[in-house]
Amino acid sequence: MNLTISGHHLEVTPALRSYVTTKLDRIARHFDQVVDVKVLLTIEKQKEKEKRQRAECNIHVKGSDLFAESSHADLYAAVDELVDKMDRQVVRHKDRLQNHHHEAAKRELHV
Repeated sequence: MNLTISGHHLEVTPALRSYVTTKLDRIARHFDQVVDVKVLLTIEKQKEKEKRQRAECNIHVKGSDLFAESSHADLYAAVDELVDKMDRQVVRHKDRLQNHHHEAAKRELHV
């Protein structure tokens, strides 16, 4: 799994990087076919202070791309919310990939 964490208008500190990495381990635990993960952490210059910390994530999995974003007053809370959203998407994608059709019961030939 390739992981890219970048910041826009902020410096990605080692503590922030390790926090995002440990949170994203949950997604890798649920689905092992994750190819590429890109996380963008942003501080927006909005007038309202409540939701200016923003986290976005693009995940490239086998078969499709998944995207989620989250805004919060606290960047760590935004990352938590983002990982929850991504985890739901990855689990739903995994369920779609699995074949839910059962084989017909095999009949035995009595000779």
